[in-house]
Amino acid sequence: MPPLSKKNPWVLVGQYTALAVMLPASTAVGYLIGHLLDRWLKTDFLYIVFLILGIAAGFIQLIRQVQKDAADQ
Repeated sequence: MPPLSKKNPWVLVGQYTALAVMLPASTAVGYLIGHLLDRWLKTDFLYIVFLILGIAAGFIQLIRQVQKDAADQ
């Protein structure tokens, strides 16, 4: 059985810290884009659509990172 190669713990801390920042940031950016489009187009529902898209983008990136980490082990 070959030995398991471990990643540097500081690299893992950096990767997961980036995810912890990216999830709320993608949500906030989605809301902000929707809010600005609502003001520009004089609508009142786009902020919800872009909020959901921002949340989905954050979770997709989270799933990609977890799958990548699982494949590296």
